[in-house]
Amino acid sequence: MDVESALQANWDFRVEHKGIRIFSSKVRNSDVLGFKGEAEFPVTFRKLISLFYDTENYQRWVHQLASMEVLEKNDCLEYVVRQVINAPWPLQKREMIVRTGLAQAGENAVAVTMTGEPDYLPPNPQLHRVRHCMGLWVFTPSDNGNVHISFVMHINPGNDVPSPVSNTAMFEVPFYSLQNMRNLLAAPSYNPPYPEEIENHLCIM
Repeated sequence: MDVESALQANWDFRVEHKGIRIFSSKVRNSDVLGFKGEAEFPVTFRKLISLFYDTENYQRWVHQLASMEVLEKNDCLEYVVRQVINAPWPLQKREMIVRTGLAQAGENAVAVTMTGEPDYLPPNPQLHRVRHCMGLWVFTPSDNGNVHISFVMHINPGNDVPSPVSNTAMFEVPFYSLQNMRNLLAAPSYNPPYPEEIENHLCIM
């Protein structure tokens, strides 16, 4: 997913609650909408990056995440992860295999990119493998010293989930993930280690 095109898509504002704004957008050749969540947090770039590399604590903020494991680590900027997402009964849990990367996004912003790799592992009959998943997080410094966060994603959870149900449920993902992230970052006891090797690739202020 290209950062510039994703952020400049035709987004329709849907709701704002607790400082988190939610948008939706039609996606070509899909009945499932894309979503975007936006918020501004009083946090440093370094702590945000540290949170994203703190894979052991993803369940503390990613909405409905049942489990997660790192399958591959090529360098400090790229991972392949397997996530299992809770689904309401009688649906199977969703399994997503995602390649994540870290990149500059313009002059001052940093992006975490996510691309689905559904054939990375053989299918697990106990889980429903998500075939399409693309997204990104973009962190941009604000003039007031905060960081503006954009979370963009498009997921097709599978043909067993009607698109109206998917579209309704998808609005929960950016809101609760951003809310959980804000609460975790604000916790005085949460101090994830910063991966210093990132400095060999990007300049993080």
